[in-house]
Amino acid sequence: MKRFHVHVAVSDLEQSIQFYSTFFNAQPTVKKEDYAKWMLDDPRINFAISTRGREPGLDHLGIQVEDAEDLKEISLRLKAAQQPVLEQEQTTCCYAKADKAWVHDPQGIAWESFYTTGSATTYGEDAELQNQSKSACCAPDVESVSVQIGKKCS
Repeated sequence: MKRFHVHVAVSDLEQSIQFYSTFFNAQPTVKKEDYAKWMLDDPRINFAISTRGREPGLDHLGIQVEDAEDLKEISLRLKAAQQPVLEQEQTTCCYAKADKAWVHDPQGIAWESFYTTGSATTYGEDAELQNQSKSACCAPDVESVSVQIGKKCS
């Protein structure tokens, strides 16, 4: 079963944790000094917030899958949508290890498809993409996806 993912950049983490905990009627399942995440079953969503974005608001959307085959299936569909796709293996982002496929829709919204394989003690490891991105997460911007794909092809 897949889980919808939303990541929102916030300016005040504690205020936002209080709001979303009340709204969801649940405490975060992960809480760090710059990040919080709720893994909810009703609705089935991985909802994350962090203070890492350059601007508060919607950072990216995504689909969390339960195995590598589901990720491969989504990645193939993304490629068929004729948008550049950035695939990452065993990357660290949002205090988790995961395999990922990133794409931007025609409006420029970043979509992350990912299979979480473990937890991590750091927020992220891909400093090059994080420095280039305006994202609160490890989402590359549209230009970074094209540059990274060009590097893989050469």
